[in-house]
Amino acid sequence: MRVIREILRLKFEFRRSHREIGRAVNKSPSTVGLCLSKFEAAGLSWPLPDDLSDEELEGRLYPAPPVIDDDEVRPEPDWEYVARELRKKNVTLNLLWKEYQKAHVDENPYQYTWFCDQFREWESRQSVTMRLSHKAGEKMFVDWAGTKVPIVDANTGEVTEASVFVATLGLSSYTYVEAFENEKTPAWIAAHTNACRYFEGVSEITVPDNPKTGVTKADYCEPDMNPVYYAWGEHNDTAIIPARAKRPKDKAKVESGVKVSGMWILAALRNRTFYSISELNAAMWELLVDLNDEPFQKRPGSRRSWFEEQEKAALKPLPAEPFEIFDFKKARVAPDYHVQVEGHFYSVPFTLVKEVLEVCIRPRIVQLFHRNRMVATHRRSTALGAHTTLHEHMPAHHRHQVEWTPERFESWALRHGASVRDFVTELMKRRKHPEQAFRSCFGLMKLAEQFESHRLNAACLRALTLGAFRYKSVKSILEKGLDNSPLPSDTNPPSRSAGHHENVRGSTYYSQLDLFSDN
Repeated sequence: MRVIREILRLKFEFRRSHREIGRAVNKSPSTVGLCLSKFEAAGLSWPLPDDLSDEELEGRLYPAPPVIDDDEVRPEPDWEYVARELRKKNVTLNLLWKEYQKAHVDENPYQYTWFCDQFREWESRQSVTMRLSHKAGEKMFVDWAGTKVPIVDANTGEVTEASVFVATLGLSSYTYVEAFENEKTPAWIAAHTNACRYFEGVSEITVPDNPKTGVTKADYCEPDMNPVYYAWGEHNDTAIIPARAKRPKDKAKVESGVKVSGMWILAALRNRTFYSISELNAAMWELLVDLNDEPFQKRPGSRRSWFEEQEKAALKPLPAEPFEIFDFKKARVAPDYHVQVEGHFYSVPFTLVKEVLEVCIRPRIVQLFHRNRMVATHRRSTALGAHTTLHEHMPAHHRHQVEWTPERFESWALRHGASVRDFVTELMKRRKHPEQAFRSCFGLMKLAEQFESHRLNAACLRALTLGAFRYKSVKSILEKGLDNSPLPSDTNPPSRSAGHHENVRGSTYYSQLDLFSDN
C-alpha cells in the first residue's frame, strides 16, 4: 500500500514522530507505530528493494498479532522522563519504547502499541502545557491572513479584495507575506513556492492551518489532503502536516506571524489606496524588511539575525526544477472504456470499465491512475467531444474494426455490387470525416451476412435513387422486400388523382438534400 511506503519515508527520511506522520497520511499515531514495529519485526530495511511490491510489503508487515494477557502486571515506564526526552530532536516514542524494553527485558514489558496508548493517557491527565520548542529548519507555518485588502480598478472604480498569505519559520520567526487575487489552489501553491524562494530553502515540515486549498476535509485524526498540495510537498521534499482542528497551540507560530504582520504591515497600509496586486505587494515587501529587522523584545537579535545565523543553513536546498501545478479530479470509466476530461474523451484499458479513476491534468499531458497505479497517459487535447484512443486499450474485436479504412470498405462493397460500392462511397462523402461513416458500413456488412448480394445491391440502388443515405434505410428496404419493387421514375407523368401542383415534388428532389444522414 502507498500509505505504508509514505509512513516509512516520513520516518526514515524525515525522522518524524508517530503523531506527525499520522496527520500526514491520515492515520492514527497508534496505527503508524504498529506499522513501524511490524516493519522492524519483518527484518526489512529502508530503502525498500525495488522488486518488493505493495502486496508483498503488506503481507510481510501484518502477520497475526500476538495474544496479550490483560491480567498480567507490567512495569510502569517513567512517563515524565519519556515526555522530557521527546522534546529532543530525533527522539521518538519508538526509540524510548526500545530502551524501556531493554531495561525490563525480564519483566514482561508493554508492547509498542500499549506503550503509546499508556503514554497518551498519562499525557492527557497533565495540566501543565509544555511550550513548543522549534528546531532550526524544521517547520514553516503557513496561513491566509484574516484581513483582506481592497484593490480599486483605476478604469471602472470597481473594488475587489486581495488575500494575504503569511509564512513564518519556526525557530527564527522569519516572515514572508504576499497578496493574491484569491485563495484558490494555484495561488496557494504559488505562495508556498515564493515563500521558499524568499527563505532560500525548504523546511522539513510545512504546517498549514487547514484551508480548503490545502486540506479538503479537516479532521482531528485523519484530515484529507489536497492531492495537488500533497504533490507540491513531495516535489519540494517537505512533509505537509496540517495543524489539528480546534488545536490553536499547533499553529501558534503562524497565528503570531499573522498578528505581527497585521500590525506592522496591513495596519500601516490601511489608509492607502492600491490599484493593483503588484502595487500592494511592493508596499508590503518594503515594510516586511523593517518587520524582519525589528529587534526582539524578550531575546537578543531579530528575525533576520536568527534566520541568517541559525536557520538558513538548516533549510533544505530548493528543487532544481519548479513545481508544475496540475488539476486533479475523479472520473468513472464509461462503457466505451473512455474517461471524459474537460469535454474530451481519453481511453483507458477496457478492463477498467465502470471503475473510478484519479485524473491528473497537467499543462501538456493527462495522466490516469487506478489505485495509485498509472494506467494511461495521453497528450492533453482541447478538442471538445473528440476521442483520443490508444490501440492497446481496445478489446480484440474493436481492434479489428480500427484496422478498416475507406479503401478497404469500398473494396469489400464492390464484391457485392456497384450500387453497394456507390452507397458506401456516398456515406463517406457526406461525413466531415470518413471514419464517422464506419459504423454504418459495419451495419451493411451485417446485412450482407443475412441477404444475398443481388438483394443488397438492389436495396442500395433504391436507397441511392431515393436519396436515403442511411444504413437503416437499406435495412428497411430489405426487411420489407422493397428491393424487388420497380424503382420510382420521374419520367412518368404524375397521376391525376394525386393532383398535379408545383408543390408536389418528385423523388429526385430529396436526392439534393441530406435529410437522411446518420448524424
